[in-house]
Amino acid sequence: MNEDRLTTLALGFLRGPGSNARTILGLAGPPGAGKSTLARHLVAEIEHAEGPGTAAYVPLDGFHLSGAQLDRLGLAHRKGAPATFDAHGYVALLRRIAADRFQDIYVPDFDRTLDEPVAARHVVRPHTRLVITEGNYLASADTPWPDARRLLRELWYVHADDTVREERLLGRHRAGGRDEAGARHWVTGNDHPNGEYVKPGQALCTRTVSGTGGFAFEAGQA
Repeated sequence: MNEDRLTTLALGFLRGPGSNARTILGLAGPPGAGKSTLARHLVAEIEHAEGPGTAAYVPLDGFHLSGAQLDRLGLAHRKGAPATFDAHGYVALLRRIAADRFQDIYVPDFDRTLDEPVAARHVVRPHTRLVITEGNYLASADTPWPDARRLLRELWYVHADDTVREERLLGRHRAGGRDEAGARHWVTGNDHPNGEYVKPGQALCTRTVSGTGGFAFEAGQA
């Protein structure tokens, strides 16, 4: 089996001393960087190498507040910003994932067709050894994100050029039903400030990796 370098790094968490413990790997980065694509790629490759259920996917996007709650809070126009997530609920789930090796742990996701969070789309099984979680704000210095970070073995920053991210985000929003003007307005007024908020967190990450295809390892950081 030909493993790409990031898969090899992730598989390294499952081998050697302490490898029977459950490990949580985090992926941070701005909107459109390729975090979910990389996370799903790693889960699929690790399950191929180690067996079904040995890896699991836990997206922060499952903790988006619902449209009803965003309307209640007056935040519908900022959907995707830090305040529009149940961040404390996400941290509580990570704590359970780290501690509970006896029960199936169900994990929510975000459905882009419904434009709403959905319950129990993913599952962490008792025999799951590597959990890959991803989200924009995992490297944020603001509460409660440092609590999440303390539960991670490593946190990788997924980088893509702003022009690449913008094209991806425009395509995402057009696919979600926005016209060209509406998609551009959302990218400029919402995705861009969210991305700028995320970028300083790169310095807190274990390493930086490419989200622009091939998932080639770029640079290690102390």
